[in-house]
Amino acid sequence: MKKLLILLALFPALALSDPLKFEQIATGVYVHHGEHKDLNASYGGDICNIGFVIGKKGIAVIDTGGSPKVGARLREAIREVSRLPILYVINTHVHPDHSLGNAAFKQDKPVFVGHGKLAEAMALRREAYLRNQIEWVGADAAGTELIPPSLAVAATHDLDLGGRTLRLTAHPVAHSPADLSVFDTASKTLWTGDLLFVERTPSVDGDIPSWLNVIEQLRNTPAARVVPGHGPKSQERLEFRRDARATTQWVRDAIIGPVGVVAA
Repeated sequence: MKKLLILLALFPALALSDPLKFEQIATGVYVHHGEHKDLNASYGGDICNIGFVIGKKGIAVIDTGGSPKVGARLREAIREVSRLPILYVINTHVHPDHSLGNAAFKQDKPVFVGHGKLAEAMALRREAYLRNQIEWVGADAAGTELIPPSLAVAATHDLDLGGRTLRLTAHPVAHSPADLSVFDTASKTLWTGDLLFVERTPSVDGDIPSWLNVIEQLRNTPAARVVPGHGPKSQERLEFRRDARATTQWVRDAIIGPVGVVAA
């Protein structure tokens, strides 16, 4: 007990806290919608949509938030729903608000999953992300790690959770250098990461023409519902088509118009 108290004093981000609030959008599919904030000083680490999918054999986490503290709150929420093993932690891309909660799941010994170029993107940004983390999330930065994927997806890959399959697609450079989408074939739920923004100005850290092509590909996915990287709710199919058009229009305007392009 004494050792635990010492660890919690040294690493407050690992201390127990209120679990994140989640919405169940389909059987076994849970989403936490982050706050409507930009990634800047004192943003707090909780601004993107993160969640988990439960199969008969275990659980896959999809993005972990911007700090070990947010990741720990995510893990607590999962444990309130299921005690099945956490088999996979999937990062949809490299940006810190989506990936710096990974360390909270090391104890579960999952397979960390990401785009084939995610490890390289993490290595290039490691110093800057770790330096900025104190400014971004304050004391919650304790224990922050950039954990590269142990399973790197070069094109497509299926994850078996038992009774449901997650189909992963690694996209060419688009919103970021290493975008990965996740399609749950059981519920027909598509997780886009930051390839789709809803009611929020997109950020660009990749290649705009390629992003336009990827959005069109996503629109052809046979999804019943879509979880964007940022936005107040998960989208039904018709809403997704509308918001994909809105994101496409913003990206096109960024090429030919006065709209600023800001890297996340």
